[in-house]
Amino acid sequence: MTIMSATTRAPEGGPPAPLGSLLERVRAGREFGPNVHSTLDVLRVLYDRVLRITPETVDDPDRDRFLLSKGHAVAGYYAVLAAKGFVPVDWLDDQGGPDSLLGDHPDRLLVPGVEIGSGSLGHGLGLGVGTALGLRAQGLATPRVYVLLGDAELDEGSNHEAIAYAGAVRLANLTAVVIDNDSASHGWHGGIATRFTVNGWTAATVDGRDHDALYDALTGQDGNRPHVVVAVVREGE
Repeated sequence: MTIMSATTRAPEGGPPAPLGSLLERVRAGREFGPNVHSTLDVLRVLYDRVLRITPETVDDPDRDRFLLSKGHAVAGYYAVLAAKGFVPVDWLDDQGGPDSLLGDHPDRLLVPGVEIGSGSLGHGLGLGVGTALGLRAQGLATPRVYVLLGDAELDEGSNHEAIAYAGAVRLANLTAVVIDNDSASHGWHGGIATRFTVNGWTAATVDGRDHDALYDALTGQDGNRPHVVVAVVREGE
């Protein structure tokens, strides 16, 4: 089956709803902080212009894989999944409710298009490394694995093991996207990108609101090494 880049899908009988209105349906009077708002532009560029996956190809072995490690920022992810037709829009109205399939962290067994169940921060990149290795072992050279993390997750030691291993085995089908909203406790001397390049990754640091810059960075892999995109987003920008 041929997979094309995802395009915005219209609900039955009309044009697609704006992402902002879908996010408001998820919000339902709750307040969202920078953890959610900082991810929206990256998610839009990924699903509009980069990922080779559609609602019809969620089980195709040749699809790209997107892993949300930053699971507590799931509201924007659900809005994008609804905008793209992976889940019905009316699911958004009861997000987090007792009977809802859309929990406060995504569940791959309940939500179409979700690749992993995320919970504790720091696990997503390791799962991404395993996924990329699995694709390599099956001889699937086309699919890419994209993992979205927050900068504070890099305080977790499991990420450093994943970064070092991916660089050592040259996992060229793996791209990490780190949202840098200045929330990390420790940080990294020289900037977040250097945490990856020291282990052999390629890297790009861009304005996390600039869609063209994000697209260029997300598609800027050299085909020989894992790649990281650091998307810088500051509150109020």
